[in-house]
Amino acid sequence: MRRLRLALLALCIAGASLALASCGDDGGGGGEATLDLTIGDSVPLSGALADYGPPGDKAANVAVDQINKAINEAGVDHTVNLVTEDNCGGDDQQCAVQAARKMVDSDNASCIAGAWASADTIPTAESVAIPDGVLLISPASTSDEITALDDNGLVNRTAPPDSFQGPTLSKYLVEQALKVAKGKTVNIGDRNDAYGTGLADTFSAAWEAAGGKVGERVDYDTKLPNYDSEAEQIVSGNPDGIVIVDFPETYNKVGPALVRAGFDTRKTFVTDGLISGDLAASAGADAVDGLRGTAPGVPDGDPSEEAFNKFYEAAAPKDVDRQTFDAQNFDAVMLCYLAAVAAGSTDGQDMADQVRDISAPPGDKFTFQQLPDAIKALENGDDIDYQGASGPIDMNDAGDATGGVYDLYEFKNGAPEAVDEIQVQNPSD
Repeated sequence: MRRLRLALLALCIAGASLALASCGDDGGGGGEATLDLTIGDSVPLSGALADYGPPGDKAANVAVDQINKAINEAGVDHTVNLVTEDNCGGDDQQCAVQAARKMVDSDNASCIAGAWASADTIPTAESVAIPDGVLLISPASTSDEITALDDNGLVNRTAPPDSFQGPTLSKYLVEQALKVAKGKTVNIGDRNDAYGTGLADTFSAAWEAAGGKVGERVDYDTKLPNYDSEAEQIVSGNPDGIVIVDFPETYNKVGPALVRAGFDTRKTFVTDGLISGDLAASAGADAVDGLRGTAPGVPDGDPSEEAFNKFYEAAAPKDVDRQTFDAQNFDAVMLCYLAAVAAGSTDGQDMADQVRDISAPPGDKFTFQQLPDAIKALENGDDIDYQGASGPIDMNDAGDATGGVYDLYEFKNGAPEAVDEIQVQNPSD
């Protein structure tokens, strides 16, 4: 299949945050320290993002299994444990904060993989991670608001921010879906939170810069009993396309309302929060089949991703299928451990001082399949550039991933099928 390769420079219209260079440098030199690390796994086992929780948790456990195998092979005095808490998936920010607080205070976690919803990660960072000096690595929170947090390097992520995804979706519409922007109108419906409005903003800026027009935009409350009036407004004016930025739980009501309003799934585009294999079962096939969209993915044919998939499929529980962001959560857990090795410490701030260096060039490249060698390199004081199961991460000075892949999806027969991919590359390359 033909692959669309785009340099990140084509996406830089989204915002100044992309101008930050990756921050890999000379490594930490942790030495042969004894480490007893507890990693927190803050996942959405309930709430608006519940579709993503079990696969994310499974991926985290696969990561710890691989870490412990590498520890045994490397012969180092390291102990790594994983504790999991439900963050309620974007529905209850206090739940997310309490989940992080429990992992830190009761379980002594000094690094947390999570949260997932941006609306959860921001208060988790401000109430727990930053004041308590805990390293936070989100696999799925993409809001650009996170970039600007005053966090002492504690808040990071393995998925690219929305300043990438908005222009990526716009470019997909311009070059493939609608073929042109000038003279075309797109209406937008988005959940009224940090994720929804932020991504709607970055898409709108890119679409209008390409010559397109935004017609109706509806920032809707996520707690409404029904969305009939919002749906009527979203489809009004016979737009050339519709963009929906939402999570599955809300779309279970928004989607049927759009069907009643007469929308056409074939000219409707969604973002990563809706790329779920369970969406058609919950929202209805009429509201799902034909949708197209973008989501952070994994490099097609990459040996590291294929190895991750093999271990994932072999692990229990066998009935939990792959889902968007599972590889990113695997990488978040891996980086928690590697940051501790690089620092020679399980102190959250010490790890935070290393994590951006070990995720980005320069440095020798290591995948999780080479984890024993990566451990030895870090203990020797060498710099490494971790290559994730989700692709290159290459965190910049703000802790944002600047390398990776966006998959282009189409829902067919109730399931999202990746039909192409866009490579996102480090702006310093």
